Amino acid sequence: MLPCFRMRRPSQRVGVVPFGAALVVERWRLSNGLTVLLLPDPSAPLVSYHTWFRVGSRYEEAGKTGLAHFFEHMMFNETERLAWGEFDRRIEEAGGETNAATWIDWTYYYESLPKDGLGLAIELEAERMGRLVVQKAQVESEREVVANERRMAVDDSVRGKADERLAELAYGREHPHGWPTIGWMEDIEGYRVADCKAFYRTWYAPNNATVVVAGDFEVADAMARLEAAYGGLRPVKLPARAAPAPSRQRAERRAKLPWPTPSEKLLIGWHGPAQAERDHAVAELIHDLWIGGRSGRLRKRLVDDLEIVTRIRGHVGGLAHAGLFDLWIELREGVEAARALAVVDGEAARLASELVPADELDKVKARTELFTLGSVETMNEKAYQIGSGAT
Repeated sequence: MLPCFRMRRPSQRVGVVPFGAALVVERWRLSNGLTVLLLPDPSAPLVSYHTWFRVGSRYEEAGKTGLAHFFEHMMFNETERLAWGEFDRRIEEAGGETNAATWIDWTYYYESLPKDGLGLAIELEAERMGRLVVQKAQVESEREVVANERRMAVDDSVRGKADERLAELAYGREHPHGWPTIGWMEDIEGYRVADCKAFYRTWYAPNNATVVVAGDFEVADAMARLEAAYGGLRPVKLPARAAPAPSRQRAERRAKLPWPTPSEKLLIGWHGPAQAERDHAVAELIHDLWIGGRSGRLRKRLVDDLEIVTRIRGHVGGLAHAGLFDLWIELREGVEAARALAVVDGEAARLASELVPADELDKVKARTELFTLGSVETMNEKAYQIGSGAT
């Protein structure tokens, strides 16, 4: 059990920023370093409550990979005041839902509830930030859960195994972007209780967290509740984490994965810009130009015209430090992946040598704007965008 409390001092409002045409986000800071971002929005009698921690798989060390994801599971276990399963039960009884996610740069937890559930979310999240029980029974229970998740999502999955191999190929097994967020199996099997306690003490502190509240609430009431629940948690001295080394790749790298599938699959990755760089927006437009909608260049060529591909998906890695722009292509049975690769290479060369016609680019921009607006329709989506951007 790891309690950590201190004397409370008043919180401060440190800024206000617009969110769309009519809403504003208020930024508050508690004396222990906890950042609070509030978006009052009375358009529906709901609240979405997010807690973002600045810790993901790139904060780990070689030999201890996967701990950030492992702790995403651990945080739903028992605390000093909550028995195992009580966290989920109380949220469900209040008519809400809860979940979490881990990625390379962050881990976040959320609850979506009727408006009168805000106090419950604050109580439960503050409890597990400061009083999580980290003992052998909890660690062993989650170890088996996470090991099984890895078997299903990676070891028994063509796409999962390919994604893992692509990252390893692009960065190397010892690079923080090169190891899987879920961790290598040998590391998962080797976690000790001391490793988990150290991880919790190091990263699950108020000065490493951002709380986001979006929905139908009063700011004064929310801040009073947040101050009472979190104000006594102690900050920690966060360890310095250098930015991951940039890619030194100077030539194409390839790998083959033998797998008993009825058709070939092709996964292609390019090193791309970081989330905050201006070129990240350009990469997003290229992604949509290639595979967005029925008129996307690559989709139309490969699926409709040549009829050699059944599915094409893509992703632009939005990381704090440069990530990968990737394409996943599933070939029709009997078609070799080399045919699709030649088309992709041709479209990449076309982008480098020809301007995109204005009407085509305008359509892509309009679709991107529509997608952006669609990503902030619900309270949960609003809170996600605020927390992600801030983290």
